[in-house]
Amino acid sequence: MQTNWRITNGRIIDPANGVDQTGDLLIIGGRIASAGEEAPPDTAEIDAAGCWVVPGLTDMHVHLREPGQEYKEDILSGAQAAASGGFTSIACMPNTEPVNDCAAVTAMIRARAAQAAVRVYPVGAVSKGSEGHQLAEFGELRAAGAVAVTDDGRPVEHSQLMRRALEYAGDFDLVVISHSEDRALASGVMNEGVVSTQLGLKGIPTAAESIMVYREIALAEFTGQRVHIAHVSAAASIDLIRAAKARGVRVTAETAPHYFTLTDEAVIGYDTNAKMNPPLRSAADREAVRAALADGTLDAIATDHAPHSILEKETEFDTAANGIIGLETAVPLALALVRDGVLDPGRVVALMAVNPAAILGLEGGNLAPGAVADVTIIDPEREFVYTADQVVSKSRNTPFLGWRLKGRAVLTMVGGEVRYRLPG
Repeated sequence: MQTNWRITNGRIIDPANGVDQTGDLLIIGGRIASAGEEAPPDTAEIDAAGCWVVPGLTDMHVHLREPGQEYKEDILSGAQAAASGGFTSIACMPNTEPVNDCAAVTAMIRARAAQAAVRVYPVGAVSKGSEGHQLAEFGELRAAGAVAVTDDGRPVEHSQLMRRALEYAGDFDLVVISHSEDRALASGVMNEGVVSTQLGLKGIPTAAESIMVYREIALAEFTGQRVHIAHVSAAASIDLIRAAKARGVRVTAETAPHYFTLTDEAVIGYDTNAKMNPPLRSAADREAVRAALADGTLDAIATDHAPHSILEKETEFDTAANGIIGLETAVPLALALVRDGVLDPGRVVALMAVNPAAILGLEGGNLAPGAVADVTIIDPEREFVYTADQVVSKSRNTPFLGWRLKGRAVLTMVGGEVRYRLPG
C-alpha cells in the first residue's frame, strides 16, 4: 500500500501544535515527515486546495453491535462508515451479546478489527454482564486491549460500586465513562416538557441526567480519580461539570451532534428516528450545549453511533429502540457550528481529534513530525443531500436523511494508507 504522500495546498489545522496555516504535509513510511526530509521517488501527491488537513478524527463512543447483533452493524461495516465520515479511530462500547466484560471478548473484537478500515479500540464493561453487581476484571481487560470501561446503555446505579470502579480503574490508567441516568426518573420515552405533553408521551426530566452527573462528580472528587461523562444533553449537567472543572475535579465530558443540532420538537410526528437516550432536549438545553463546546466545559464531540434495523425502529414510539447512526453526519453538523460563529475551525478539530485521543490515551490527534499519519482531509464547502443510498452503515436510523448538509470528509488516511476517498 502507498504510504508516502505529499499533501499540497491545504489548510493544515493542528491545534495540539498550534498550527493553522496553508502549506504542504509530507508523509514518509506512514508517519509525518520532519522539516527538511526529502520525499522518496515513489511519493504520490494529493492536492488539498480549499480543504482542511487535520489530524485523523477520533470517535470515542460508537456501538458496533458485534458480537451478537451483526444484522444491525458489525465491526467492519461500522469501521467503513467511520472512514467515510472522516474518522481514523473509534472506540466501541461493550453492550454487545455477550457483553465485553472479559479478555476473551476484547481479544475477539481486536482480532476482527485487524481487518477494519480504521483503528478500533474496545471499551470494556464496568461490571460483569453490565448488570451492576460485581466489577469486571479491569486488569484483564486492560491487558487484552481495552482503553476505557463503561456500562454504557445502563447506569452504574450502586454508588459504592461506582466508587470502587473509579479507584480500581485508576490502578490501570483507565478512564471510567459514565452513562449518567437515574432510571427511576428516566421511565419515559422523550424529554419532559411542552412537546411531550402535546404528544401525550411520557417524559424524561433533565434531572434524570443531572442527578447522576452530580454523583459521578462527587465520587471523582472524593476519590481523586478520573471520570468521563458520556452524551451530555442538559443545561443542568453542564453547569455541574463547569463548576467541577473550576474546582479541579478530574472530569471530562462529551456531547453528540444531535444534541447541538436538534431539539425535542424533532419528535413531532412521532418520528422514532428522533428517539434516543438521553432524549433530545429543549432549545435552551441545546444552546447550553453549544456554549459549553465553545468554552471548554465539554471536551469532545462523540457520535454515540447506535445502529438499529427497521425491526427496532419502524414500530410504535413507546416501544421503538433508542439511538441513531451518526458517524457519517458528524463532520457537517459540527461545521455548522463554525458557520454559526459558535466554534472556530481549530476548536472543532480539538473536539473531534485532539481531545478524544487524549482522554483515551490513544496515539494520534496531532500532525507533529514523527507522528503516525492518521489524517483527515475535509472540504468545508462541499454540499450534499444525505440520502439513504449514500448511507455506508448497515442501518438507516437517522433523522438527517434528506437534509442538505455542508462540509464533508473527502479523504481518510490511516497510517499513511488511504482508507476512504470521496468519489468524484
